[in-house]
Amino acid sequence: MERMEYFIRRILLVVPTFIGITVLCFGLIQFVPGGPVEQAIMQMKGIGSGEGAGRASGFQVSISEEQRKALEVHFGFDRPFYERYWKWLVKDRLGMRMESYKFPDKTAWQLILERFQVSLIFGITGFVLSYLVCIPLGIYKALKHQKSFDFLSSVAVFVGYAIPPFAFGMVLKMFFCGTVEAFWDFFPVTGFHSDGFASLSVWGKTTDIAWHMALPVFCYVVGNFAILTLLMKNSLLEQIGKDYIRTVLAKGGGFSRAVWGHAFRNSLIPIATGFGSILTVMFAGSVIIEQVFEIPGMGRLSLEAIVGRDYPVFMGILSLTSILGLVGNILSDFTYVLIDPRIHFQEN
Repeated sequence: MERMEYFIRRILLVVPTFIGITVLCFGLIQFVPGGPVEQAIMQMKGIGSGEGAGRASGFQVSISEEQRKALEVHFGFDRPFYERYWKWLVKDRLGMRMESYKFPDKTAWQLILERFQVSLIFGITGFVLSYLVCIPLGIYKALKHQKSFDFLSSVAVFVGYAIPPFAFGMVLKMFFCGTVEAFWDFFPVTGFHSDGFASLSVWGKTTDIAWHMALPVFCYVVGNFAILTLLMKNSLLEQIGKDYIRTVLAKGGGFSRAVWGHAFRNSLIPIATGFGSILTVMFAGSVIIEQVFEIPGMGRLSLEAIVGRDYPVFMGILSLTSILGLVGNILSDFTYVLIDPRIHFQEN
């Protein structure tokens, strides 16, 4: 009953928390300089284009106050803030029905759907591989604590963690994508699939995507190695050193039984904090890795929306990732209960 009340409160808190996040971000993007009105004026003046360079030597286009007001009406900036936010929240369905400023023929939801499959494959594959590799590695490091394997694996893990993702991605491209003639040409340089992808069989499409995503996913997994591996190792070491493990050993239980039957399950509790992030990982992707390998995913789309002041697309991605993040936190708490039923959620 106590847990049920806790989860009900957490679910009810999703709505006001989401409102707070979106109001703050919506307000910031409405008032920062360089918005859609300013960019439209710059385009009308020809600033930043070849046409503008030619005009600079001749004459400068002037924008009247009426034209500026017409642009504000077109983009909805003539209305009070609360009206714009209510329209975005209700009428435009979290901005998903709004047309993109950069792609006027597409709505924010259409652009998100186009990139969803890419981020779904990239995010979930990287997330699952991170846990499948780091949890066994962390366990083995704990069992081989202060031995040669523990030392060598720690060096490898920290070297991979210390290299920035974009630099590591460029190194992988240099060695395995044929960008330098002295090295191998095993994987494609960029993209999510080959040009003739539509004509391939189901197995051919699967292998083609795996071929293109091998290096980006590996680059993503290496970035998560250190935190997850050391968290798993330290958590298991802490559990092995507790009194209940000594009690199991004193009663004649073997070390393997003490570790796998008792310590292992309790050591997974800190790891469970990241389980809920799978909901946001599959949407957010990785901006830097997607940019290096030119993968058309959600991370790259969000970067393009921020740089290009494409507010409908940016707010659409923000609203979805906010909801998934809030739900993911509840999922993490639920995972705690599944791992250790003794956990209670009590208010101080």
